[in-house]
Amino acid sequence: MDRPRDPDLAARLFGAKPEHTLALLRAAWPGAVGDELARRTEVMALDHGVLRIKVPDLRWQRTLVRMRGFILSRLRRVAGQAAPRNLGFVTGEIKDAPRAAPWAEAIPAAAPAPKAVADAAQAIPDAELRALFLASAGQYLARFGTGQTGPGRGSTG
Repeated sequence: MDRPRDPDLAARLFGAKPEHTLALLRAAWPGAVGDELARRTEVMALDHGVLRIKVPDLRWQRTLVRMRGFILSRLRRVAGQAAPRNLGFVTGEIKDAPRAAPWAEAIPAAAPAPKAVADAAQAIPDAELRALFLASAGQYLARFGTGQTGPGRGSTG
């Protein structure tokens, strides 16, 4: 995202009505946080300079709180004076939450993950990430075997 030449341009174009400012911020959100994070969040409202973001759970909220300064600076580069002063969060179901990606189902687990790995994977709340983790673990185990230590962990191969 490039900085606008006139920092007041976005405010003049989109700042007259709150719904216009919100539309600008919704459009700028993926560029500020990245496509993956944008898919897992929802821009809800702009209330007295606070951009309200819906997140699926408290883990995502903590992640965004840690990124707050970075996100606000990226939004300022696009929206100038129309950018929010702060971010606020609410938890709830995201209406366009990511479904299992088509490619996630196409990744064959070459070896089943051991029960301990599969049990531990249940702690991953995001079903898509959990499936990718198990698929990766299966591919790793198929390549290096369960009895080997793997690359960089003392293997001699």
